[in-house]
Formats: sequence, C-alpha cells, structure tokens
Amino acid sequence: MREIKVEELTHTVKRLCQEACVYLNEDVEAALERAYILEKSPIGREVIKQLLKNRDVAKETGLPICQDTGITIVFLKVGQDVHFVGGNVEEAINEGVRRGYEEGYLRKSVCHPLTRENTKDNTPAIIHYEIVPGNEVEVIVMPKGAGSENKCTATVLTPAEGLEGIERFLCKTVEEAAVNTCSPLIVGVGIGGTIDKAALLAKKAILRPLGEWHKDNKLAALEMKWLEMLNKLGYGPLGLGGRVTCLDVHIEIFPCHIASLPVAVNVQCHAHRVKKAVL
Repeated sequence: MREIKVEELTHTVKRLCQEACVYLNEDVEAALERAYILEKSPIGREVIKQLLKNRDVAKETGLPICQDTGITIVFLKVGQDVHFVGGNVEEAINEGVRRGYEEGYLRKSVCHPLTRENTKDNTPAIIHYEIVPGNEVEVIVMPKGAGSENKCTATVLTPAEGLEGIERFLCKTVEEAAVNTCSPLIVGVGIGGTIDKAALLAKKAILRPLGEWHKDNKLAALEMKWLEMLNKLGYGPLGLGGRVTCLDVHIEIFPCHIASLPVAVNVQCHAHRVKKAVL
C-alpha cells in the first residue's frame, strides 16, 4: 500500500489550475495551426490568426488565455493500492483550486445557483472519481468556461431514431454552439448508459488528445465522418463562415437499456484547457 499525503494533491491541483488557464497543450496548438492552413475564408483565417496571437501573448505574459477561467473540473483516477493520509481528499482538491485561483489572480466565477452569490474562491470544484488498478493517482484539471458549457446538450432518443437521430441531434447542437461560442470547437459525443452517464461520457471524450482517433476502428471512422459532416455546415471560426467549424470530434459509448438511446454532446471552445499530472 502506497501512502500519499493529501497536501501533495493540493499542490498539484493548484499548479494545474494555473497552468491550464495560461498554456494550451501541444495537440491543441497543432490543431489550431492546421486549421489556419485548412481554412479558406479570409475572415476565418484572420480569426484563427488572432487566436494564435492570443495564445502567444498568454505564453509571453503568463496571463490567462481567456478571461473566463471557468468552473474547475477535476478528474481523479485513484489506484486501488493508494492510501491518502493527512486529511480529506475532497477538501485537499478544493484547497488546491482555492490557492490556484487566488495566487494565480484568476477570475472566480463560481456562485450559488439560486442566490448567485459568488463563493469568492472558485470552489467547490466538480470532481469525478475513478478507482483503477495500481498505486498511482492521475489528476486532470479542466477549467470549463460558460460560453461552451452553456451550449452542451443531452437527450434520450428512441432506439428507432438510431444513428440518423444522433446525427440530427449533433448537428442541431453544433449549429447553435458555432455562432454562440468561441469556435472552432472540440466536440465530445457520449452515447449510451443513462442520461447522466452519457453526459459524463461526452465530457470525458474531450479529454482525449486532438488528432487521436478512437481505438475502435468503427468508432474512429464515425468520428472522421462526423468531423467532416460538421465542418460542411459552413459556420467556420466564431460562426463567421468557413471550412473549420470544429477541430475534432470524439465519441465514447456505453451499453444502454433496450428501450433507450441516451445521447449527450459536450462542446468545448478553441481554448481547450486541460492539464494532467501523475502522483
């Protein structure tokens, strides 16, 4: 049994919060640079050029790449041979978020859902736990802005609607999101389980590095097909027209009830902020 002090978890979450809000991962940078080459619309190219310039300014200054530094989502994969010591895991994660946002001078956006009173430190985080084999802990921090989160959708289709029904729902969601979020988008599609499971699958789908297709060849082919389908909608960067509405589409599935077809679509803006560490 390996012991890990919860203070180590706090320090890690703090660092990841700050890094995620400033620095894009290499896969996202590469996708934006590729989009600039692929985009033929003059205004679309200019938009992507400005997005790349914004990335460079964030790197040079250490300032957040977006003013909306999001609600903090933490994915925790805990090895079953790990024993946390020194305190409560959830409190340690929230303390990391608190320190990360306060010391990093990041905007605090979390509030009470009814009174709208700000919690003033961006806590509590939304935490997803998963128990896995081994003696390591994987920590993923994803600040999620409201512009993209507000356009995420979930529904339960009838099984008879099938693949065509999923595609109609996906297109409708992206059509709404493309003109109301900071596109080009990353799109996660969760299919199966129950409506809450599908929503989680869709969010987990966008954690996969851009350009990395699903390991299942049939699902990978579907991802390629849907990426082409969504880009043919013609909304382009910021919905101003063009070839690149989406940077990537990722699918995750789970078995479901014979009488049900849950589907969720999670959209993420071009400022796809995800950082990972392993303890």
